[in-house]
Amino acid sequence: MMRRREERPTVLDDLAAAALARAEELRSRVDLDNLYQEALLFEKRDFTGALVSPGLSVISEIKRASPSVGFISDADPAEWAARYESEGASCLSVLTEPDRFKGSLEDLDAARARVAIPVLRKDFTVDEAQILEAGKRADAVLLIAALFEAGALARYVSLAVEVGLTPLVEVHDEAEADLALESGARVIGVNNRDLRDFTVDLSTTERLAPRLAGATLVAESGVKSVEDARRLRDAGADAVLVGEAAMRDPGVIAKITSIS
Repeated sequence: MMRRREERPTVLDDLAAAALARAEELRSRVDLDNLYQEALLFEKRDFTGALVSPGLSVISEIKRASPSVGFISDADPAEWAARYESEGASCLSVLTEPDRFKGSLEDLDAARARVAIPVLRKDFTVDEAQILEAGKRADAVLLIAALFEAGALARYVSLAVEVGLTPLVEVHDEAEADLALESGARVIGVNNRDLRDFTVDLSTTERLAPRLAGATLVAESGVKSVEDARRLRDAGADAVLVGEAAMRDPGVIAKITSIS
């Protein structure tokens, strides 16, 4: 299922291992057939449609902390979601990873209940059960290409679509970009942050965008200003995901959505 990682463990390896343990716990306490039916019945909002509206779309992220910067803000997810929506965000991203990002499914529920825009469950998904878990409370789910072999990623993309979720497949290099395209992903995020060492380079999107022509392209990480957003839009991004900068100053969202 998961790809073989480098011999030397990385932060991503640690996060994926912890996610796998949570997935095993989830499987032990739920009936997957029931969870599948709940995911099918949960009415989804159009995540992709929100991203391809005219202009540069913004996915605003709710996260209390991250491995790269530590504690950011002890934000109330419902209030923060409403603020982001009022600033013009097209979608929300809510971290549900509990250890390094201090998130929860309750944060996801509280944020989505407060707004009308689509919401992405952002976590380290490593098991089909977690896709179904996302399917009963979110509109999109993050799948990190680095964590999967080709066949597994294609199955996860297919399962997400089957239950009405938009799979946002995240890539960081050419091999992962090809893997995402082969999986059938239609919304692809280029993470400008290398999850192995957390360095950030906006040229990652510029380098990979031509390879991903035809997909709805989301530039993730490192967006701190209008200038950064404009650079990524000019590279071909349909949307930018803004996390830390938005948590520190929600007003940056309105500034980005107004660029011409």
